[in-house]
Amino acid sequence: MDVKTEDFEVTRLGKCTVKSPLTLSTDDAGFVANFTINGQRVVLNNRVHKNDIDSYKPILLEAAGPRQMLYFDPSKVKAAIVTCGGLCPGLNNVIRGLVYSLWDQYKVRNIIGIRNGYMGLLPEFGIETMELTPKHVEEIHRDGGTILGSSRGYGNRTSDMVDALERMNINMLFTIGGDGTQKGANAISEEANRRGIKLAVVGIPKTIDNDLSFVQKSFGFETAVASAVEAVESATVEAHGTMNGIGLVKLMGRESGFIAAHTALASGEVDYVLVPEVPFELEGPNGFLENLKKTLLEQNRAVVIIAEGAGQKLLENFDKKYRDPDASGNKKLGDIGVFIRDTIDEYFHKENIPSTVKYIDPSYIIRSQRANSNDSIYCSRLANNAVHAAMAGKTGILVSKMHEQYVHVPIQLAVAKRNVIEPNSSLWLGVIEATGMPNLMMNSIPKK
Repeated sequence: MDVKTEDFEVTRLGKCTVKSPLTLSTDDAGFVANFTINGQRVVLNNRVHKNDIDSYKPILLEAAGPRQMLYFDPSKVKAAIVTCGGLCPGLNNVIRGLVYSLWDQYKVRNIIGIRNGYMGLLPEFGIETMELTPKHVEEIHRDGGTILGSSRGYGNRTSDMVDALERMNINMLFTIGGDGTQKGANAISEEANRRGIKLAVVGIPKTIDNDLSFVQKSFGFETAVASAVEAVESATVEAHGTMNGIGLVKLMGRESGFIAAHTALASGEVDYVLVPEVPFELEGPNGFLENLKKTLLEQNRAVVIIAEGAGQKLLENFDKKYRDPDASGNKKLGDIGVFIRDTIDEYFHKENIPSTVKYIDPSYIIRSQRANSNDSIYCSRLANNAVHAAMAGKTGILVSKMHEQYVHVPIQLAVAKRNVIEPNSSLWLGVIEATGMPNLMMNSIPKK
């Protein structure tokens, strides 16, 4: 995606004239943390070839953090929090972080939770909001899921949702969700702006597939990978427990294979990783099955990870009526895990090679976990910076992390294109090196 610094300009509701209640410093003196200075930026393109130095133009992102001057008077703020889409480790941690930051740091006393995703903003469902105070959220980080509940879809009901927010006098909305959620959030921000409503809409990126652009890592990703590694360890034990055992694990990853790739790197037990970004063929001398046979004959066992969105073109006989998009606009996928399992069974039967495939699909297990320590820290930092952004009147943005720095990214950029594994990247090279699998399991090199 070709972008320029001006594409990352952040929308503001107006001039900041309210002095922050935070007792921070404006310089580096003493032992007090600093306010973020307006105009502070983080360089996005921090890697450049020496031949391009003369023409290098840095792309700059606005630094996140507390501002000395605010747009909103905290005593008059009514904030709302909503969680949408599928579950992900850390949702409760983010809710808790938002509430604590609003309540303790800015003394906001009017915080509500919108229940069951965007459905909770639509009057026909009659869903009551939830009061949120530190007392309500003090222990929720110990559990997976979300105390607010979630749902898919309804993000296109922009006018109705803005009507509801206006009726409730909400002037600060925090949207915790992925691609579909944030598209809806951006539409809410734009509609509120069109109506002249002073509503700060700030998103916290939640996508277990780690596929939002300009987001270094989504919260919950580390926990999901750790849980997936446990599934791979089980598959490895099963593969070792029988002659020519094959452990096959299907992991989440509709269009992006980040969970599969990171799980393979973390486990050190995997022989093949199949992801949506890298095509593969089943048959032929360079195909997956022939390579799998070589591995099996050499070491008497094999472990394979496949992302749910990999190899979808192979499922030509999958009933197309199930391919209609779901409520979030995602196309439904054929079950590549079951297909590959059965294909492997048939292939080795024809080859007269005794083998056993042990298939594990931990999809919903990995996303319902309680956040681990690293994700818990990350969720807290994202929540704090989201509150700082909203208080300063930023809207239509995600709080993101790039190059270990927290930044503001316009939602429309984050959702414009899915973040995917680049086959020529160091990440995928690491997977090739860790597994020993071929660079490409194709009988001819495909055109991009």
